[in-house]
Amino acid sequence: MFFQLRKATLADQAHLEDLIARSSRTLCAPDYTPDQIEAALRGAFGVDTQLIIDGTYFVAESGREILGCGGWSRRRTLFGSDAGTGRDGTELDPRTEPAKIRAFFVDPAHARRGIGRALLERCEADARSHGFSRAELMATLPGARLYGSMGYTARSPVHYELDPGLTIEFVPMHKSISRVD
Repeated sequence: MFFQLRKATLADQAHLEDLIARSSRTLCAPDYTPDQIEAALRGAFGVDTQLIIDGTYFVAESGREILGCGGWSRRRTLFGSDAGTGRDGTELDPRTEPAKIRAFFVDPAHARRGIGRALLERCEADARSHGFSRAELMATLPGARLYGSMGYTARSPVHYELDPGLTIEFVPMHKSISRVD
């Protein structure tokens, strides 16, 4: 499959929201209930426009079709869309803090074809070029399988409250991204 990576733009936002909803409703269905997925789409999953503005959010596209998206951040917020709570835009110190890997979603019709892997490799290289030697993320259960295959180490799962009485399980993960020469 041929696709190219490019930086996302604010003009992509509507297409990204649609992709994220389709990806979540399909690829997360084996691991989460429909109620969890719909609640997550109201804040935990979605576009974080700060990543786009920072130039650290990428799309994989074939022709004019966006097949996947994902990014990294030099800010403290670990996950969540613009509608998410507890956001912190403070910049990280790459000498002492890990970059944040953020918001990876792939079109279900193009899943398991190397798109997520290519996006992750691009994000790690970009973060490394900005001085980061470590990365961390908060993985969905299906995402944890990809990240684990790419060398990320899982910590104990956490239960994040989506709505009163409704939680979703995420897996904090981390990895050294420093070059080995």
